[in-house]
Amino acid sequence: MHVEGVQSLVENQSNAGESGEFEQSASDLFLTQLSVHGVDYFFANGGTDFPPIAEAFARAAETGTAVPRPMVIPHENLAVSMAHGVYMTTGRPQAVMVHVNVGTANTVNAVLNASRDETPVLLFAGRSPYSESGRHGTRTRYIHWAQEMFDQGGMLREAVKWDYELHLPEQAGDMVARAWQVAMTAPRGPVYATLPRDVLADPIRVSRPDAGRRAAPAAPHPQPDDIRTLADWIAGAERPLIVTQGAGRTQAGFDALARLAERFALPVVSFHPRFLNIAADHPMNLGSLPGGLLAQADLVIALDADVPWIPALESPPAGCRVVHVATDPAYTRYPMRSFPADLCVAGETADVLTAVEDLLDRHERLDRKSVAARGEALRVQSQALAGKRVSADAVPSDGRIGPEWLSACIGEAVGPDAIVVNEYPLRLDHCPQTRSGTYFGLSAAGGLGWGLGAALGAKLANPDRLVVATLGDGAYMFANPTASHWVGEAHDLPVLTVVFNNQLYGAVRNATMAMYKTGVAARSGGRMLADLSPSPAFEKLVEASGGVGFRVERPEELRDALRRAVAVVTQERRQALVNVLCDY
Repeated sequence: MHVEGVQSLVENQSNAGESGEFEQSASDLFLTQLSVHGVDYFFANGGTDFPPIAEAFARAAETGTAVPRPMVIPHENLAVSMAHGVYMTTGRPQAVMVHVNVGTANTVNAVLNASRDETPVLLFAGRSPYSESGRHGTRTRYIHWAQEMFDQGGMLREAVKWDYELHLPEQAGDMVARAWQVAMTAPRGPVYATLPRDVLADPIRVSRPDAGRRAAPAAPHPQPDDIRTLADWIAGAERPLIVTQGAGRTQAGFDALARLAERFALPVVSFHPRFLNIAADHPMNLGSLPGGLLAQADLVIALDADVPWIPALESPPAGCRVVHVATDPAYTRYPMRSFPADLCVAGETADVLTAVEDLLDRHERLDRKSVAARGEALRVQSQALAGKRVSADAVPSDGRIGPEWLSACIGEAVGPDAIVVNEYPLRLDHCPQTRSGTYFGLSAAGGLGWGLGAALGAKLANPDRLVVATLGDGAYMFANPTASHWVGEAHDLPVLTVVFNNQLYGAVRNATMAMYKTGVAARSGGRMLADLSPSPAFEKLVEASGGVGFRVERPEELRDALRRAVAVVTQERRQALVNVLCDY
């Protein structure tokens, strides 16, 4: 925690009395407490409720008080997505503040993403002043009446872990501390508080500006009996399978899974991965589809996996044991989730796997010869899958650019250290990543418009890394590209954006075709309510904010365009966009 913020605030208050007390407003204490709790950035989309916040930031700059860095972000969905991007690459939650009810409404999509992705975001919103006259900060604008709600927090209460309204100015510090503590308690997630303008402007006297500091409780530790049971079942299994979406959320989880899987011949399937869970060249990497491994399994470990398979399409065989491992292995925030569960182990991935590995090391029933034989067979399968990857050198001869080849070309152009933020179209199987923290996928909530904002947040937190956003054309339009590219220029965040442009909403088309393969809608290829043609010249949008755009229509243009775009971002430090017309 940043105690320097408190110390600086105490030292720089010119009106401090002999008692050590000093005058400040609720907004001063609010910002200082954010810094005390390690918040680096304050993503702001303001309104008429923001003057006390603006004044507090100005005072902090004048006095040298430590507060988060204020950043103007011209759309609320973008602001929350940027906070999401910072957290997913650093593990530090960030603050967002928006304008009253209308601003809150624009955050809901991104807050739902954060909620399902167990991402803590400290979301604050203004509120119409309580007072109608007679107080500093009282209602002075026409909209102050119409923007008041009976229950502003009700708009997103289902998506946040906690919500509150600031009633007393001296409570501002404790409110921040409580918000941070709840957000960081496992399973982590976003929180929300409303801040009336007249309360924020109220002066207060504080003798202990750090009194609201809090620690977050540790994640639940796995029970020893559960660890023993899981180790026993792994030792006795002939056809075990690990299915994961989020084991690679942390470096420790990534490393623990790699060790356990290789040492005990446990195949790993990353089904709809949201992180890079296992290296592409790991011998136990069995791709992204449960498929035949699931159909034959006698033990399935759903590891940080809210949906380990689609029951309507496939299931493990009768008699197969199913284990769920997560900080909340029952996923209690999901209204309906009916996967079988023979054992639920609550704990962080790294803690659970490390404890299981320790027991398996000395397990009496583990048949090491059988494990070795299974490992050899799985290595052959893993190598066979790797052999099916499309190579960037395999330029399509039919003149059509497909998502698999485009993904391979992106991997070639950006290299192994780039951070790739994918909102759907990238085929990770064909863009092989090997290092933890190099791949991030859209939250299970599926709220479009996340990817470019998250990439900008990742770039903010990792200024020396190449950050790449891979987006469908629909997702790019949802991302408020004008606002996003303005942020890229205004805050010096050169990101490479690659648009997989097939001129339609693929999810809508694919769902229609799956349900009505021989229906009337199938006659037009399922484009009904999915058609996004004519496609805008997306490459021109980035140019309006000082970036460089490339348009690719033929395969022979692609690799050179990607190389040039990477050079623009890394050497010229300008944002770039490659608009690739795809056929899929």
